[in-house]
Amino acid sequence: MQATVASFDETTRTGHVLTDDGMPMDYPADSLAEHIRHLRVGQRVFVETSGDIVTSIAIWR
Repeated sequence: MQATVASFDETTRTGHVLTDDGMPMDYPADSLAEHIRHLRVGQRVFVETSGDIVTSIAIWR
């Protein structure tokens, strides 16, 4: 699914996204794809989940 970055902490590499259906989801640093060095608020990303947990975030597929 796609989502929009709502926050990104450069120090911890954690934050949260807002899915297209309006659900806010926190993400851990280990969910970020290797190509992601920084995210900006408002950036569109691809998100994979397992239940209510974000397992993967990528900028492209």
